[in-house]
This record gives sequence, C-alpha cells and structure tokens, in this order.
Amino acid sequence: MLTTSHERIIILDFGSQYTQLIARRVRETGVYCEILPFHTSAAQIQAIRPRGLILSGGPSSAYDADAPRSDPETIKAANCPVLGICYGLQLMAHEMGGEVKA
Repeated sequence: MLTTSHERIIILDFGSQYTQLIARRVRETGVYCEILPFHTSAAQIQAIRPRGLILSGGPSSAYDADAPRSDPETIKAANCPVLGICYGLQLMAHEMGGEVKA
C-alpha cells in the first residue's frame, strides 16, 4: 500500500471542492501529504503514522443521516494533531460528544 519513508500529512476527503487546494497549500510548504477517502480505516491511518491529519470539508451536515462518516476511532488512532475544516470540524465535534449549532 503506502510507503513509510516520508513524514506525511493525511487529508481525509469528505467531498469538499477545496480538498485539492488544501493539499496544494500543504505541499507548497514543503510537506508531503496524501489525500485519502473519508472511509479509510483507523488501522490504515495508524499504520501510516502521519504527523498530522486534516478532515476536509464537504456539502453535508454532521446531523444528516446519510452524511459521510469516518471510523469514530480515526482521530484517536492517528495519535497526531488533527485539523477539521468546515464539515470535518463539525464531524469531529459531533463524534467527540459536542453539539453543532448554526
């Protein structure tokens, strides 16, 4: 699957039209990053040992029944700083017991 020769940032894609732009900006700082689908398992992310995890935005709401969801253990399993952007932040707050309000 993936090599472990680089320190990397993982971006989980929740359908944002800006995911590629986020990756480009990270790469412009000289940091290696990869975009993975939101359903990538916590074990796969843990095996990569990322230096950081970014949860991208997307068109859904954290309360939508059919909204894309990552493995609830992903944030803990990554064992690194996590940045949620837009929907990614809503999902992170919702999965960690918070409340998302308008």
